[in-house]
Amino acid sequence: MDVRSQTALVFHLDKCIGCHTCSIACKNIWTDRKGTEYMWWNNVETKPGTGYPTKWEDQEHYKGGWELHDGKLRLKSTGRGRIIPNIFHNPSMPAMDDYYEPWTYKYDELFNAPEGDDQPTARPVSMVTGEPIDIEAGPNWDDDLGGSPVYAENDPNLDELTPELRQQMFEIERMAFFYLPRICNHCLNPSCVASCPSGALYKRGEDGVVLLNQERCRAWRSCVSACPYKKTYYNWSTGKSEKCILCFPRLESGQAPACFHSCVGRIRYLGNVLYDADKLVECASRPDLELVDAQREMILDPHDPAVVEAAKANGVPDSIIESAQLSPVYRFVKEWKLALPLHVEFRTFPMLFYVPPLMPVIANKDAGPVRNETEDLFSDIERARVPIRYLARLFAAGNEGKVRAALRKQYAVRLWRRHVTVGDVDEETARRALTEAECSPEEADAIYRLTALASMDERCVVPPAQREMAVEVLDDPLSFKQSTGFGFRAAPARGQ
Repeated sequence: MDVRSQTALVFHLDKCIGCHTCSIACKNIWTDRKGTEYMWWNNVETKPGTGYPTKWEDQEHYKGGWELHDGKLRLKSTGRGRIIPNIFHNPSMPAMDDYYEPWTYKYDELFNAPEGDDQPTARPVSMVTGEPIDIEAGPNWDDDLGGSPVYAENDPNLDELTPELRQQMFEIERMAFFYLPRICNHCLNPSCVASCPSGALYKRGEDGVVLLNQERCRAWRSCVSACPYKKTYYNWSTGKSEKCILCFPRLESGQAPACFHSCVGRIRYLGNVLYDADKLVECASRPDLELVDAQREMILDPHDPAVVEAAKANGVPDSIIESAQLSPVYRFVKEWKLALPLHVEFRTFPMLFYVPPLMPVIANKDAGPVRNETEDLFSDIERARVPIRYLARLFAAGNEGKVRAALRKQYAVRLWRRHVTVGDVDEETARRALTEAECSPEEADAIYRLTALASMDERCVVPPAQREMAVEVLDDPLSFKQSTGFGFRAAPARGQ
């Protein structure tokens, strides 16, 4: 048993309000430089929708992540036998149009326009070429348009739905959407790291954060193609790749990442988990429908004496073990089984998990408010505005049972809390819902506490830094935000 520590994350989608505060916080701190205008290390998408970059989930086109070939794992985008023909060309790499061409406005034409009869305007110009452009896309171009057939019908996850379900989702009277905030998943089996010919990408041993050494980066851009979530970007100004660093200078000083700290809806949870690295290849080789269970099997119980002993033998400090025992991520993922990985079928084992949203039908056009008059307490889940089959494609590699179990437990907790606080649900019904959802009243109260009442320190249990000699601990990250986390202090010359 090779026990290691990994920083893991949970986003509670039932609480996300789509305010994009997280995106702006990240943008202002890390990607406000030349060449990073189009980069959004944190972005919030509307689902169903095409996302950013456009249709990033379509791996038939982008060829990101891993695949099973003759019973063995291999990268979809590249490999030892396939790298030479494409060494100077990545045919599956997204182009600028798949993101958007960043723009600004010629404000001088607005403020310095001579007096006249016409209202002056500020024309948009490209931040790459400086030429006037027609704006055709943006980082959240389809924001709040999850029910629009213009964008949502191109969502690759809808391929699993029947024509009837697709039509139901796109009826304007029953328009449905939810928000999906995304950052780098800092995967256990990162395809970006495996694809880099220069060895510039690496996974930190102490916390599993995936970083990119710009001194070693040679702009092969294999990482951009290989990442199935498209969270590695190419800086056209410096000729280097960049990605989310999980604000590790903040983590090392005991602070939550900027997007976590600024989250208005308090949807974000952070903590470290212990996992068995010896199981990685075997678990990643399982069939799609078994991958959620396989990833949960890798995560170990930090309270188990055998796990603690093995962790210490592997050099994991006591403080890291104690932090894992307090981790909210462990409770959401392993103990309560509420949080699920995004597109686990890519086989990178993302360490960002999502609590799927509850989206019951509140009313319909003809019958007024919907009343649950059946014996099935969970009928509202089965007839939710977003079909379970769609959520399963998104969060469980098509395994509807995992999504259904998470939604049932959430709904049971709601019924229990309605009984406790409002009293409009009788105790027998509330307890029956908990029993059918395999949840106890004590567990329901704990879920409610961590979901609705938890403080910042409870939501983000930052593991103590073990890099006592790291210079980043001593530096002010804002003073060095053009270099901190990228591995260099002097601005690199293009192509070096």
